[in-house]
Amino acid sequence: MAKYQIHVEVQPRHLAEQSRPEQKLYAFAYTVTVSNQGDVAAQLISRQWNVNDAHGNTERIKGLGVVGQQPLLQPGETFEYTSGTRLRTPTGTMHGSYFFVAEDGERFDVDIPMFVLDALSLGGDTSKRTLH
Repeated sequence: MAKYQIHVEVQPRHLAEQSRPEQKLYAFAYTVTVSNQGDVAAQLISRQWNVNDAHGNTERIKGLGVVGQQPLLQPGETFEYTSGTRLRTPTGTMHGSYFFVAEDGERFDVDIPMFVLDALSLGGDTSKRTLH
């Protein structure tokens, strides 16, 4: 097993009840599961997201923790949270990274590969995408 190994899984969904297509406003939620599959405890310190709409506009979001927390994940532990975003187009993408500090002082980033936000295909269903 790798010393520092964080697994990220994202499940996006379209929130039709919070969207206003006539105003070009589309709401999405995404549930993120972060698992420590390494040998050393690590704390999620901050996040960075790039939210892209279909017109090529990008919103960059940076901040401490996730949903107001900075979870410390022991080996084998998982943390799950749900957050959301809004787009001006019915489709877009998100990707980003988490910054972690391990219990032994090692600092590292975990990439969150791109996933799709699509009001037409996601509907109220959960579309699961496994990331690294």
